[in-house]
Amino acid sequence: MENASMGPVFWKTAGLLVLSNVFMTFAWYAHLKNLDGRPWMIAVLVSWAIAFFEYLIQVPANRIGYTQMNLGQLKILQEVITLCVFVPFAVFYMQQPLKLDYVWAAMCIMGAVYFVFRSAT
Repeated sequence: MENASMGPVFWKTAGLLVLSNVFMTFAWYAHLKNLDGRPWMIAVLVSWAIAFFEYLIQVPANRIGYTQMNLGQLKILQEVITLCVFVPFAVFYMQQPLKLDYVWAAMCIMGAVYFVFRSAT
């Protein structure tokens, strides 16, 4: 399971995780913009409904990825994808300013990618 090459399993997993992450990001944060005047329980129910579709994609993605990646690799891949989805969401959808902090966060995550995906020799 330690051989996480950039083959079809990796790309299928990454593609599915991107899709699930879009749903996750909207479930977690879009209510701050779209439902801010509504009771929080409405936001919870809407978020759960969106998250249902996230899980329909995320669970198969992790099962596919786990055939060739270990748990740590799957988690770090998820974090890379989360940042790649979150930054455009924050800037374009939520109208937040683009910050240099996102670059620093990405560099830290790239360090994590190096350590979990390097060959254990």
